[in-house]
Amino acid sequence: MTSERKQLWQGRFDSAPAAELVAFTQSLSYDQRLIFDDLECSRAHVRGLHRAGLLNQDELSQILDGLNTVEMEFRSGELVFVESDEDIHTAIERRVTELAGPAGAKLHTGRSRNDQVATAFRSYVKRELAVILSRTLDLIDTLAARADQAGTGKNAAYLPGYTHLQQAQPVLLAHHLMAHAWALLRDVDRLHDAAVRLDVSPLGAGALAGSSLPLDPESTAQDMGFSRSFDNSMDATSDRDFVAESLFVLALLGVHLSRMGEEVVLWTTQEFGFARLDDAYATGSSMLPQKKNPDIAELARGKAGRLIGDLTGFLATLKSLPLSYNRDLQEDKEPLFDALDTVRLALGAMTGMYATLQFQFDAMAASADSPYSAATDLAELLVRNGLPFRDAHALVGALVRTSLEGKVELSELVLAEPLLGAAGVALLQPGVSVQQRSSPGGAGPGPVAAQRVRLATQIAAERARSSASQ
Repeated sequence: MTSERKQLWQGRFDSAPAAELVAFTQSLSYDQRLIFDDLECSRAHVRGLHRAGLLNQDELSQILDGLNTVEMEFRSGELVFVESDEDIHTAIERRVTELAGPAGAKLHTGRSRNDQVATAFRSYVKRELAVILSRTLDLIDTLAARADQAGTGKNAAYLPGYTHLQQAQPVLLAHHLMAHAWALLRDVDRLHDAAVRLDVSPLGAGALAGSSLPLDPESTAQDMGFSRSFDNSMDATSDRDFVAESLFVLALLGVHLSRMGEEVVLWTTQEFGFARLDDAYATGSSMLPQKKNPDIAELARGKAGRLIGDLTGFLATLKSLPLSYNRDLQEDKEPLFDALDTVRLALGAMTGMYATLQFQFDAMAASADSPYSAATDLAELLVRNGLPFRDAHALVGALVRTSLEGKVELSELVLAEPLLGAAGVALLQPGVSVQQRSSPGGAGPGPVAAQRVRLATQIAAERARSSASQ
């Protein structure tokens, strides 16, 4: 690094910037990941300048050669940054000017760093959200495959369903796993939706008011692969809705992963015993030899708070900014970079963990076969026999209370109840309760089998939609 270089904006000033200013305002240390997007945007920009008659063919070729050289230097680790390189955008322009001479000095014609940065960042986020979307679909595929292994027929695996973390009613394991799949499919839909709104090129907006030069932002947008160009130059340079929306989608996806992780933490305890972790997706204790810890699940749970923090912190940054560009907007990148990296890694780890999780079907069934889990089935039997539901609820609730307080088997009390008798006792037998769930979307074999077909259709549709948008 050398201190001899001047900032690209230095012409307005008599003295060099203070070291403290440079250190505090630089973003090169983290925005280097935008280099390939900035290079592509710069190529499109200079082609647009050529179409507008602002560059001749030789100048166009020299600048494009310079941009290609910068890319090769960066990929090989030979690109040297200097002290005046505040960000990756100024670094590229400085190096291209060194390579292409007077032609390189024309690279920034008709644009500002305001529209340049916003364009490169949108291009990067658009691509990265597609990666997140693909990985989310991979996790959904894994959940669907594990649901198939658990079964959807009369001999399918089942476990207790919970409300308030108290056992409620038995459900098929496939139903439980697909519940997470449907939530993740909503995340996929939000990722698609966010990508549509960010697919707008700000290039041509300039610092805030456009340009007096004969630029064509629409053709440049098409050249870069954006679906459309901006409508308002002030909005284009200051809009970071796409960052906030992406952060929200990623935070909610992280919350869904957190809920999944919490269940794995519970299910793999000795107290639950519903699942065992594969050795490749578990860790041990530095002190306790017997331990097998669900670190992936715990970190998925813990990192959800980090993702929420990325979102809320950035919203606080945006809330009082006047139009149009303000340097505060430099704070858009680190939280979104962090969120993208966090979710990308979490999805890969969670997919592997769920793919290898060893479900303990016997333990699940034994826990689900508590006769008290069939209480609702007893009440619904009474309803089918003409008793109002509230009366049926009270009658069965009283039987449960008597059984718990008097340490009497519930089956004995049910058999002695004239309105229930042997038909009621039959509902208390192992594996019977979960078979009673017959309403559409419910947790019994028939509805779950139908749901699996719908899920497969939706996954295929999202895969096709993803392919079409790339």
